[in-house]
Amino acid sequence: MKNLSILLVLTLLFSSCKDEPKRDSYIITANAPGVYNGIRAYLKVSGDKGRQIPVDTAIVMNEAFTFEGKAESPGMYFITIDNVRGSVQLVLENDDIVVDIDKDVIAKSKITGSEATDLFTTFNDNLMAKRKDVQQLLGEQRQANYAKDEELLKTLQEKISAKNEELKNFGYDFVSQNPESVVSLILLEQQSKSKDVDTERFMNSFEELDDDLKNSKKGTVVKTKMLAHIEKQKKSEALQIGKKAPLFTAPDKDGNKIALNDIKGKVTIVDFWASWCGPCRRENPNVVRVYEQYHDKGLEIIGVSLDRANQKDRWLKAIEDDKLNWHHVSNLSYFNDPVARLYNISSIPATYILDENGTIVAKNLRGPALGLKVAELLNN
Repeated sequence: MKNLSILLVLTLLFSSCKDEPKRDSYIITANAPGVYNGIRAYLKVSGDKGRQIPVDTAIVMNEAFTFEGKAESPGMYFITIDNVRGSVQLVLENDDIVVDIDKDVIAKSKITGSEATDLFTTFNDNLMAKRKDVQQLLGEQRQANYAKDEELLKTLQEKISAKNEELKNFGYDFVSQNPESVVSLILLEQQSKSKDVDTERFMNSFEELDDDLKNSKKGTVVKTKMLAHIEKQKKSEALQIGKKAPLFTAPDKDGNKIALNDIKGKVTIVDFWASWCGPCRRENPNVVRVYEQYHDKGLEIIGVSLDRANQKDRWLKAIEDDKLNWHHVSNLSYFNDPVARLYNISSIPATYILDENGTIVAKNLRGPALGLKVAELLNN
């Protein structure tokens, strides 16, 4: 009997130590006192460029409403209600979440049952406090500047620089301290959309995340986007003035291959254009004048057309109509043209001007500026 009791106690202890099974769906129960029955509420996901995209809708009944579903990947979501300004922000995971709506200031609504949302709220509150500190210091700086207090200005500038450095590091420090939280992945996802993201630091922080987060669907997407951004950044750096222009070979009007190295002159213009591009066609007479004036002195031009596969006739006609008597190539692949992608072309007209060594010396010059640059290079 004694052994049976011990076994029972051990069994209970073992059972209590087991992890509870993870939910595979979420339920959001919202209490909305003061919101009229029949009003529609929405669950929205954070999309590109700050847009909120509706993923579910509910009707307020008895001053309450519910959302149910499966979160394939945790992320930042919002609850909005018709005729109520603003939104409730939450990190949605497969969990049982309760939201007590404050219809007067909806952003102050209380959320329970979501540890990730609590953590994100704490992060946001601390971030806003740090920003407030900077704003206060900037106000003191303006007053010191007005009073011409040089010593105080120097002290305040040091404090402002230190606070800005804290702000710059705050998100990355949070990730280091919370590598297991989905909030860290969400913050990195938001940071990845910044144009001036520090790619090396970003990838270092990403690698600090727990493997489950890194290998999740969202983690894979975030990493893939950042790697693409890094690749684009490398291309952009390789296309700066002073760098060697990327070499390429492409088919001409008759399908014969032309290599950039084969046609380079003392000055070479790589001109990205298309028959359908109005600004390109309006600039063509200027390019023709420059070519006719300086071709005998060593100017060469290679036009790279971004026409589509079904527009070859239009491309050839535009060459004839605009009297573009220089080298022309095209894969007839629109912006997917390999040469256009090699040169990071996202809009046209676009030009690269190369010296006799194939070094990029100028970019995107049009009108009189193009002729002046060619003259400068050839007269040297």
